[in-house]
Amino acid sequence: MKTAIRKYWFLFIIVLCKGIVWLYDPQIGKTTLAFSRKNVINFLFILTPVFVCIGLMDVWVEREKMIRIMGADSGIKGIVVALLSGMITAVPLYALLPVAGVLLKKGSRVSNVLIFLCASASIRIPLLFFEISSLGAPFTLIKFGLNLLVVFAIAFIIEKLLSDQDKKAIYDNADKL
Repeated sequence: MKTAIRKYWFLFIIVLCKGIVWLYDPQIGKTTLAFSRKNVINFLFILTPVFVCIGLMDVWVEREKMIRIMGADSGIKGIVVALLSGMITAVPLYALLPVAGVLLKKGSRVSNVLIFLCASASIRIPLLFFEISSLGAPFTLIKFGLNLLVVFAIAFIIEKLLSDQDKKAIYDNADKL
């Protein structure tokens, strides 16, 4: 029981707070419970297809092929694949973290995985279309160019800052997935 409390302490605090709110004002307690239930269902509906796709990618895509596509020696091809893959995603970032883990497990270069994650967070194609229609093409193009610079800077600077020992630890942790 102590290990469960230590491991899930934040969840226990949230449940305790919800219980206190429920006792203080039952109507607000019902509202927060309904909101929490809705978020959990939404979370499950988003993560289930992502985990199915991750499982299929893990089984169907061979490690050697992924190393050729996005590995350390993939060059510009790996960067383009990572960028385009990140730009076409339409799921929340927390759902992409397991995808990043599988990419690392399959031997993708750390900077390519970071490009994928950063592009997923900031350069999504549906978002670009929305920005063009709302803010205009000039603003969107300037923002797109600056985002590209920042995404590449983040990915390559972080990869350069990582020692070989750090990279080995990252790949070892990814293999445990």
